[in-house]
This record gives sequence, C-alpha cells and structure tokens, in this order.
Amino acid sequence: MKRLCATLLLTLAWVWMVSADEGMWMPHLIKQQKLQEMKALGLELDDRDIYNPEGSSLKDAVVQFGGGCTGEVISSEGLVLTNHHCGYGQIQRHSSLENNYLDDGFWAKTREEELPNPGLTVTFTCSIEEVTDWVKACLERDKEKDVDGIFFLSPNYLNRIAREKVGEAFLSANPGMEVEIKPFFNGNQYYLFTKRVYSDVRLVGAPPSSIGKFGADTDNWTWPRHTGDFALFRIYTDREGNPAEYAADNVPLKPERWLTLSTKGVSEGDFAMMLGFPGSTYKYYTSWEVEERRDIDYNVRIRMREVRQQAMLEEMLSDPAVKIQYASKYSGSTNGYKNAIGTNWAINLRDFEQVKRDQQNRLLEWAERNNQPRYAEALRQIETMVKERADGRYRSWMLSEGISRGVEFASVPRGGWSRLNKVLEEIGSRWGRRSRHKEELEDACRQLIDDYARFANKDYNASVDRKVSVAMITEYIRLIDREKQPAYFKNIDDQFNGDVGAFVNHIFDQSLFGNPENFGRFKSNPLAYLSKKKNRTALREDPMFCFAQSVSDEALALRTALEEFDIPFSLAKRTYLEGILAMDGPYTHFPDANLTLRLTYGQVKGYRPSDAVNYVHQTTLDGVMEKEDPDNWEFVVPGRLKELYQKGDFGGYALDDGRMPVNFVATTHTTGGNSGSPVLNAKGELIGINFDRNWEGVGGDIQYLPDYQRSIIVDIRYVLFVIDRFAGADHLIKELDLN
Repeated sequence: MKRLCATLLLTLAWVWMVSADEGMWMPHLIKQQKLQEMKALGLELDDRDIYNPEGSSLKDAVVQFGGGCTGEVISSEGLVLTNHHCGYGQIQRHSSLENNYLDDGFWAKTREEELPNPGLTVTFTCSIEEVTDWVKACLERDKEKDVDGIFFLSPNYLNRIAREKVGEAFLSANPGMEVEIKPFFNGNQYYLFTKRVYSDVRLVGAPPSSIGKFGADTDNWTWPRHTGDFALFRIYTDREGNPAEYAADNVPLKPERWLTLSTKGVSEGDFAMMLGFPGSTYKYYTSWEVEERRDIDYNVRIRMREVRQQAMLEEMLSDPAVKIQYASKYSGSTNGYKNAIGTNWAINLRDFEQVKRDQQNRLLEWAERNNQPRYAEALRQIETMVKERADGRYRSWMLSEGISRGVEFASVPRGGWSRLNKVLEEIGSRWGRRSRHKEELEDACRQLIDDYARFANKDYNASVDRKVSVAMITEYIRLIDREKQPAYFKNIDDQFNGDVGAFVNHIFDQSLFGNPENFGRFKSNPLAYLSKKKNRTALREDPMFCFAQSVSDEALALRTALEEFDIPFSLAKRTYLEGILAMDGPYTHFPDANLTLRLTYGQVKGYRPSDAVNYVHQTTLDGVMEKEDPDNWEFVVPGRLKELYQKGDFGGYALDDGRMPVNFVATTHTTGGNSGSPVLNAKGELIGINFDRNWEGVGGDIQYLPDYQRSIIVDIRYVLFVIDRFAGADHLIKELDLN
C-alpha cells in the first residue's frame, strides 16, 4: 500500500510538472494535445487557424530568421519584423564611422534604399508530416551500410532519405524548396519538414542601439526591462515570386499570410501564445547530466567569460572604433555568460537533480512492474558514461571557452600556411630549381594573402586580441595541469619563464599575420620574400600558426576521445526515452527544442522573484527615463526620445493613463531561437515580439519554473511608436494592418 501511494504521488507530481504553461508544442498536434487547455485560458481560434496543412494559417506568417532567430511577416509587401539583436550583425556590417547605423539607427525611405544582406535567409515551414514508420523502414533497409550505428540521428542520412521520399522532381519544380527529416525524443519519432527558403532579404529599418539595445548587457536576462529590441527587413523574390539570389530588379514578396497588429494592449492574465523556432532544450536530462551541466559546462563558461569580457570591455570603452568592432562579439559572450549563471541558480534553487531522479525512479518502478529491464540498464549506462567522460569534458570546455573562443588568433586560418609549407618542403633546398613548382607556389601565396584578409578583417583588432589573450591564457594555464595543455604551451615555461605576456608578444611580433610589417614584406613580393632561407624557416616555425595548430590538435584529441561515448550514450538515451513514451503515451510530452516550428502559450503575468519583491507585467517609457545615464553607453537616451516623452507625444499608442508602454512579460516557455517570435493574443493578432527571458527562468531549458519563468516581450505599441513618432517612417506604418 505504501509503495502504491508513493507511486501515485510521483505520478501526480509528474503530471503537475508538465502542466500549466510548460511546453514547446508541435503546431500540427495542437488539437489532440493542448487546444482545450488553450481555449480554457481564452484562445478564440481553432487549431486550423494556427496550423492548416491545406490552406493559409498563422504559421505561414512565421519565419526562421537566419539560422537562429524567428521573425514574422507583417505586411502584404513581405515586411518582416524580428529583433534588433537578431539583425545586429547585418546592421553592424552596414555601419561605419561615417554611417554608424548602430548608434544612429537606419530607416530606408524608399525600396531602393533598403540594404541587401548576402548570406541572410528567411525560411517558411510549409508542412510537417510524421514519418516515423518510413524512417524505421529505411533504417532497417540500410542497416548493413550503417557500420557505426549512427544513421538514426545522422542529419546527412535523414536528409538524404527526406529527398528520397519527396523525390528530386518535386524539389526541381519548386525553387527554394528544401526538405528535412528531424529526429525527436532521441530517435523515437521522426518528422519531415517541407520548407521554402528566401535569400534576398534587405534591411529596412532599425532603431539606434540606445533604443534597440537599451540596457545592453547590464539589463540582459533581467526584468523589469525597457528595450525596443526590434528591426525590420523585407523579403524579395524574382518577378515570378520565386526565391532568388539578390538582384536589383527583384520585387517584394507577396506572402500567403501576414499578421494583423493589435494596438489594444495587454492586461494581467490575458492569453498569449507565440510561434517560433526554439533551438535547444534538455527536458529529458537525467540527474547525472544536470550535475555535469552545472559543475563542468557552466562553471567553466562563467569563469572564463568573466575574464574575457573584462579585458574586452576595457578596450571597447577606451576607443569608439573598437566599440563598433567588438560590439557583436562582446554581446554574444555576455549572452551565454548570464544564461549559465541563471541556469545554475535554477538547478540549485529547485534541486533539478532530485526532479530528474524522481522522473527516473518513476520509470524504474513502471519498468519493474512491466518486466522491462532494458530501461534500468539504459540508466545505469548513462550514469557510468557521464562519470567516465568527466575529465575529458572539463578539459574540452576549458580549451573551448578559454582558448578557442577567448583567443582570436587561435582560430587564424591555416590553409594557405599549410599549403605553402608543403610546396616549400617539396622544393627543399633547391630554391633555384623552383620553376616546376612556380604555379603551385604562386597559388599557395595567394591563398595565404586571402587568409590574412579573412583574419584581419574590419572586426579584428590586434591590440585587443593581445590584451584579451594574455588574460585568457594566464587563467587557462592556472586551471589546467601542464601535461594536459596543448603541446605548444610548454614554450611559456621553457622559453619565457612562465611570462604569458612575453609569450603573446613574441607570437605577435614574430608572426607573419601578427606583425603588419612582416606581412607587408611578404605581400609586396612573395617569391622574393621566400627566396631567403631564413624567411622560409620563419614561415614554417611561425608562432601564431604553430599556436593555432597545437590548439587544434588538442581540441581534436579531446573531441576524438569524447566521441567514443557519443553512440553508446545516444543509444542509451533513446532507450530511456522509449521507456518514458511507453509509460505515458507517445504524444503526452513535448519533444526537446531542435530549431523546428513550435507553439507555446500562457498568460501575461508578473512574478515575485524574492521575498517582498513584486514585478508587475508591464513597463513604460517612464522607466527608460529613470534609468537614463548619459555617462554610461548602456543607458544613453536619444534626444528625440526625450523630447517626445516630455511632450507626451505618443501618437495614440499610449496606455489609458497616458503612459507609453515599452515591454511586458508572459509565462510562455521559450529559449534561444525564440528571439523575434510573434506574441499573439487570443484572436491571433500581434501584440508583441519576444526578445529575452528573465535570468531566473533560463533554467527552464532543463525544467520549467512556473513561478519564475517569463518571456520578455517588446510591446507592439512601442514598436509602432518608435517607427511612427521617433523615426517619422509613416510610410512603413501605412503598410501595416492595424486593429
């Protein structure tokens, strides 16, 4: 009886943990999984209004923006709304000291002024089809070819059979169409995604960073927030409406669906949902994986990024040009840093290890009752492998965070250097007889020159790299035993008596790529430069290339050692999740995020982060003015914004009490990739743009925290106000359908 009660309590606890607003649900399964709960919260739509495989629906207005964000189509002329930080790289590339769009903003007054962005794509999801049986049949058919047992999770294999399923004729007849099969629940389910990809995407408008990035890194992952994190792009097609590469005579996309924007605002308790492309979650971690993530992965990230960011920020604040160069790099670093801090806080606060142990124990009891011992064996294997890979994983994370990411010259392109050294080795001491190698020699020299252009680009500053590298290498060698460091690091002690600064200065001073004078002599006449034996020797022993090669060799060795765990670990995890699905039903749970289209829903709602602290759901422009600090680049307020605030000139977008709304929060379950996701009301109208989470909620990647987890959203009225009143871009307002 006691055992039965315990099992019942565990089951009830599990049901509670997957209820409420938790979940990143697949939109084509909403009717059978969540529609009634959504309607109980206030949804006024049916499932076909959200996802309709036979006609237009809300999902047709949602795009994957680039490779890691979401956007939404908001006009009949292909206008796309996403986050400022999602378009930050494009805005940065178009910026210069003369036209500083990061600081001043950008607004195209005509279509001709809209700026192209080579390499940027937006992707529509046309359809989603379950193909589990098809994939399993293919895996059985091809099992003799699957010598390593990896096909069940292999993107190459799965996408190859995706093309096989739809046929090459279909793809040829539909320009821009792509198909992809993705595994879910570690290969227990498979879905085929048919997508259309557009590659002519142009920048239309962006507020200055003092609006789009207001609060910057200090406010990142926090609430209350006061950031206008949005940017506008436009999709272009050829004259037949097909996806096409950039061409001056391309025309704006005529989309199947675009969103209506609601100016009615939000209230506490209102229904809210969003569609988007969340990147990665770890809902089905075991307790041992939770411990590994906290004690190895995130502890390393927190420590090493603290060192990097401090050194980088000092240089950025002392030079405006460096601030532009390193803005994106710094932002990317702090983003992951704060996420790690918040995740570790949540793991400890809610004892995620115990939560996952309860999940495991529930399966173990079910498996014992149903005579399924393989699920217990899978858990034993997972525990063993996590322990066995701990040292290699720690060293790998230290090398990645401390050196590969933290030291820019550790990633110097080595292709031209390796090729040139190979040719010189073939020539040997017979330099005077080099004529038969002349063409290959000249090609290798050109490749080396091209490599330098890629390395020393407009976003690279050697003096910054020197300073940051000294800090990173110093901390790395403090925390990693000498015999476990890259081989080249022995020179720090052997040649420089442990002086990291002297070691780094030597690398820059003596390297072809680190010293502009050295490179200039080479570039002006490569063959004349190489005619001297000392220069050929210096090239072969170039310290920057040798450093990078040694780091690469160490990374490869660690990766190879850790990869030995990958296949058995994936197989054990597949078995574990097979047990979860067998126990609870195949469609009870939502799968972990994997950059496929998902729906999440909840309510507009504040929260209480700690004792005697209560955060309401809405912030206003009052808070921007309260945070203003003209001496702190993160909290500078544009003069035009202050002028509008002082006049109360909010253009009809204000709250009933006259204040101008800026951001709000909702209980929706989001992660990276949901940046830019449309936040919709009960009628499916756009009320905001998701752009962040509170740091107390980032642990939701492992386990949803209903009391803490909040999506941070730009109120659509603030977006309209900035476009209309601040920027004076009323031609864009006229494109929109407003309610």
